[in-house]
Amino acid sequence: MTITALAESLDRAALNARPLPGGVTGLEDTTEAYAVQDALIVRRLARGERLTGVKLGFTSLAKMRQMGVADLIHGRLTDRMEIPDGGQYDLSGLIHPRVEPEVAFLLGDTLRPGADPTAAVAAVAPALEVIDSRYDGFRFSLPEVIADNTSAAAYVVGPWSALRSPGGPSDLGNLGVLLELDGRPAETGSTAAILGHPLRALAAAVRLCGPLEPGTVILAGAATAAVPLPPGTHVRATVTGLGAVQFTATTARTATEEGA
Repeated sequence: MTITALAESLDRAALNARPLPGGVTGLEDTTEAYAVQDALIVRRLARGERLTGVKLGFTSLAKMRQMGVADLIHGRLTDRMEIPDGGQYDLSGLIHPRVEPEVAFLLGDTLRPGADPTAAVAAVAPALEVIDSRYDGFRFSLPEVIADNTSAAAYVVGPWSALRSPGGPSDLGNLGVLLELDGRPAETGSTAAILGHPLRALAAAVRLCGPLEPGTVILAGAATAAVPLPPGTHVRATVTGLGAVQFTATTARTATEEGA
């Protein structure tokens, strides 16, 4: 399958919520996989979407060992993937959604390779990412998940705080993380799961993507395992010292019923 054909197939799978079989695409290396991702994003931009940031994957060292990889992967975020904090998100267009808590950074200046990444950061916030592989059963090879924009589906960012605000956390390296579904704990973890320290994700992002402009949102990576996301679920993540972020997963039907 050519780069263009696979990008079209992945785009169609996302638009129609019909998965592709994994392991049969013929992708063999990450260079080709990122070319597919680029072609996929070009299709979305042509429909009017606007790039808002980047997301990192495999930021857990344990996950890297499990997958047999030695480096992170990255995908792109767009404005149509944004969920307002406390808002609703319609799952009816997704295949098998999952959700995971993250830490987000907002750039106030251009982030360049080799520079102190913290100097470019305007703010930090708790975040949630909805992932949804476009391959059947969440089964794929490393090149396939890269081509699929690293399973990105949606994201929500909580209240922004200055990186070193008064009363805020002096160190982001080991903050407690709690993921709740309908008020019940689903996962607990620490920001240390993100490369040992989430600020390391900034250097990784600029190394992988090149210079990143002011206003870019960077999702540093998951702080816990992802969990399945059924319709009707209220999701909340709390990061100690940063606050909480939340949204409610709906379907078109449940959203209509709630508004009746």
